[in-house]
Amino acid sequence: MKKFEVVAPYEPAGDQPQAIDALCQSVERGESFQTLLGVTGSGKTYTVAKAIERLQRPTLVLSHNKTLAAQLYREFAGFFPHNAVGYFISYYDYFQPEAYVPTRDLYIEKEIDINHEIERMRLAATMALMERRDVIIVASVSCIYGLGNPKDFKDLRITVAVGNEIDIEVLLRSLVELQYKRERDLLERGQFRRRGDVLDIFPAYMEGEYYRLEFEWEELASIRRMDAMNHSVQEQLEELTIYPATHFAVPPERLKRAIELARDELDLRTAELEGLGKTLEAQRLRPRTIYDLEMLEEMGVCKSIENYSRHLTGRGEGEAPDVLLDYFPSDFLLVVDESHVTLSQVRGMYNGDRARKQNLVDYGFRLPSALDNRPLKYEEFWRHCKQTVFISATPGDEERSKSSAVVEQVVRPTGLLDPEISVRPSEGQIEDLYNEIQKRVRRSERTLVTTLTKKMAEQLSEYLGNMGVKCRWLHSELDAIERVELIQKLRSGDFDVLVGVNLLREGLDMPEVSLVAILDAEKIGFLRSATSLIQIVGRAARNAAGAVIMYADRRSAAMDVCIRETQRRRTLQQAYNEQHGITPKTIQKSVQTILERHLEEKTDTAHANLQVLRGNANLLDAKQRKKLIKSLEREMLEKAKNLEFEEAALLRDE
Repeated sequence: MKKFEVVAPYEPAGDQPQAIDALCQSVERGESFQTLLGVTGSGKTYTVAKAIERLQRPTLVLSHNKTLAAQLYREFAGFFPHNAVGYFISYYDYFQPEAYVPTRDLYIEKEIDINHEIERMRLAATMALMERRDVIIVASVSCIYGLGNPKDFKDLRITVAVGNEIDIEVLLRSLVELQYKRERDLLERGQFRRRGDVLDIFPAYMEGEYYRLEFEWEELASIRRMDAMNHSVQEQLEELTIYPATHFAVPPERLKRAIELARDELDLRTAELEGLGKTLEAQRLRPRTIYDLEMLEEMGVCKSIENYSRHLTGRGEGEAPDVLLDYFPSDFLLVVDESHVTLSQVRGMYNGDRARKQNLVDYGFRLPSALDNRPLKYEEFWRHCKQTVFISATPGDEERSKSSAVVEQVVRPTGLLDPEISVRPSEGQIEDLYNEIQKRVRRSERTLVTTLTKKMAEQLSEYLGNMGVKCRWLHSELDAIERVELIQKLRSGDFDVLVGVNLLREGLDMPEVSLVAILDAEKIGFLRSATSLIQIVGRAARNAAGAVIMYADRRSAAMDVCIRETQRRRTLQQAYNEQHGITPKTIQKSVQTILERHLEEKTDTAHANLQVLRGNANLLDAKQRKKLIKSLEREMLEKAKNLEFEEAALLRDE
């Protein structure tokens, strides 16, 4: 069994050694909650990585947004190259939930656009939890939504070994039950293909590789792991385990029973609605449900399968759903990143989801059991978690009151100081800001500007752009991939100024940023609370020339708290620097794609193969033309996954 092993070119320094010791000692004593109060740029992720290495526990790292989760995933994957690091976020690029608005008699049908790469990573994460203990999963709060039963996911797996007597037809039926699809020509993820005595299986959780099983009559003669691009043999195996292609795969007998229970519930519900005089609702409910159940019966899946999860998983009414946390062993460690925000998100998930679904049930769009397709309630979430580490530069009252140990990590190993803060009047703020931006542009440094509203962000971005500043805006209406792309382009110098609202606060790692400007700093509210201001100030703490300008006509209480705390941290860091003879230097960090998959060699090989095909393919030959198109498509998707969208567009056009 592999052990967690941190691989890094440096050892703990600054406040990190005492923080690692204090956290590990608290966990080893069996304490339920502990908090790491770490300032921006102090290496909190490295501290947690060293704690995981020492504790040797499977770990779930919970983040409040996809962008930060992606950054954490890359960092942990870098620290633990020999262990399993997974990524588990919502796999929708676009998601319009099913809803009904009674006041307008408006039904909104569910619309989704699934990101298949993220779907693969979710399956790979749960598969790793079934196979080993050296697993770290970085997840967003979507991990508290219902998932398939982990026992089913494990029990339905297929294990074969060289020398086994196997009925191939039975094996094929088993793969179909695991939601794999049969393909006769080109093989893709989640599919299988049989050609005589050769069976190819492309597991839904693997990338760029599939398995080839070769039979001699009914004996399994060999198992090979193959490269999906050039079909070369990567490894000879003696045994192979295949997990389901979806988290919602269920045994055939359970599926049959679930359909029967749903039909019984439908009869009871329609009778109830008719008894209440709601004939329209009853007539609306029956055909919709019957259609779903017929699809389940014939195909094993339907568009709204999640609404029947209570029956499919065999749960009782009101019982908590199975979620990602159920896939972990009982002694796992929960790490809540930016806990002052993340806990609020976990707390608020259930009520919002319930209100939407209640309308669907009341007005005859869904069976009452659809209410059990839900996220965990806050108290249910904590019943899953025995030991937790909260991480925040500004922990809230809940974390402080629960924790048996609050460990400070204020001194940075790099020697970087918290930025100096100046307060300037609102009058003439845009002209002043423009001049400060120009100073940073001349030094090839970047600027962040925070506004109170999305409209202000867009208008300011347009105004600065008209003045010749390379500027972009960022807010929640952009999807996760677009936000990641903007941050990377800012770092690489494609533009100099990023304007946003509160998305610029927690955890974004941009050492090129030397100036943070806060407009309307004195306004009272969430976006200008002491906690928010401290977090915003931290965005300039990774650059030796870091500075913060607060534009305000008066100093609010929150501003005073932020300025005092920042000065306290500067004083501690200055004392450490003087004691150890450290001269602060800006963090040097390469600009990479956040979901980099470490496949450079394979990408080069695929590119070379494509060039050969381009030069030799006869486009009048249907087979050669199809093969070239498939290679172009794979290269296009590869570019898109690496956020190289211009190159992907050219390949799409070709």
